[in-house]
Parts: sequence; structure tokens; C-alpha cells
Amino acid sequence: MSEDLLTVTDLVVDYGKIRALKGLSLRVAKGELVAVIGSNGAGKTTTLRTLSGLLKPTSGTITFDGKSLVGLRPDQIVLRNVAHVPEGRRVFSGQSVRDNLLLGAYVRLRHGDSAAVEDDIERMYQIFPRLKERVNQQAGTLSGGEQQMLAIARALVAKPRLLLLDEPSMGLAPVIIDEVFGLIERLKAARETTILLVEQLAYRALEVADRAYVLAQGAVQLSGTGRELMGNEEVQRAYLGARKT
Repeated sequence: MSEDLLTVTDLVVDYGKIRALKGLSLRVAKGELVAVIGSNGAGKTTTLRTLSGLLKPTSGTITFDGKSLVGLRPDQIVLRNVAHVPEGRRVFSGQSVRDNLLLGAYVRLRHGDSAAVEDDIERMYQIFPRLKERVNQQAGTLSGGEQQMLAIARALVAKPRLLLLDEPSMGLAPVIIDEVFGLIERLKAARETTILLVEQLAYRALEVADRAYVLAQGAVQLSGTGRELMGNEEVQRAYLGARKT
């Protein structure tokens, strides 16, 4: 695998008196898909929110493409080509599908990249035909699965070098989960976007991941390739008991 694009070292994050991350360290190489799994409260979402600047670390380093992200505002991190698809989707409910996509491409539009943005929006409609069918519909009226598709498409039109995906399966029907993970697999195969995936459905995350980290109580408990962790008895007992046959 190529050189590391993201390196996190000894990251500590506090919520008041509660220490959510306790010296977390991980790395993601260029073009790699890395998954983070763990039980509720393990620190998965906190990790992504800290990487995207929504939370400020107490200590530790976050290095992206050789430069520190610590202390930067979320909009400054977006300018570094990091896109975050948050837990719960967080679409702009009162805006149309198209306007949500344009908002995702805001930085590119500011730099006069409008023709290329239109091409990429059309590509999103090809990937997600249902979004094209609902192009003028308010995002808040879409189904949960459609909102998740829109949230991912909105991030992709930003042309991120690093895509942070937080619980993309949450609240979705199994058939829609299959669609979402089919897209994640296609993104991985293209190797154009580096992906850090947080996912509660551990078996789905490990199936698609190049490498993965298991978090417990705010720190890395285990790490390895997706295949290695799928075969790990401790991981199987704790996280794969509900795996589909």
C-alpha cells in the first residue's frame, strides 16, 4: 500500500469530565479503506467528529497529507479535501436534492469549477438514479435510504481525498444497506478516494475493509486486515454473533 495520507497519534478527547478518546492512534494509507468498529460508546463517532474539526482534541496529533489538522475549523478542514458523511445523514431538509448536491460542491463552485461540478452531479444521478427522479424534491421528504444516498453523493461532489463515513447503515432496511455497501465497494475498487468507515454492522465493515481497528473504551483494542479480524475469535464473540449466513 502507498504512503499514509492520515496519521492519528495519541489522540485524547474529553467531553467535560468524561474522557471519550484515551490515546487513540491509527493510520490510513492513500487509496485505502479502513474500518473502525466497536460497541456503542467506544469512541467511533467521536473519532470522526474530531478528525473533521467538530470536536477539539485535548492532546495528540492529527496529520493529513503531511500537515496538522489540529486547531483547524471544520470549514478549513473541508478546504483540505476532507468530507464527512455524519451519523444520521444530516441532509438540508428544506432544500431540494439538487441544492444539497450544490452545497456539497460549494468550495469547488467558489473556485469556478462549475462545469466540472455539473458533470459530477450528473455522475451522482447515474450512481443513484432515485436522486435524479427526486431532483427537485425537498430532501426532508425522502426516505431514510434516499437521504443516506444523498448524504454520500453530497460528500462525493466535493471530490474529497479523504471520505469519513459514519454509520452509513444506521436505520436502513437490509436491501438498502446492500445498495450502500455496494457503492462503498465500488468506491474502494476505484481507489480514487481514501475512506475511513465507522460502522456498527461489524461484519459488513470487515468484509469491505482493507484494514480495520477495533475500539473499546476510547482506545484501539485490536487491529489488522479485515480478513484477519473476521477470523479473530475475540472479534467473532463480541461483534459478529449476529452475522448473516
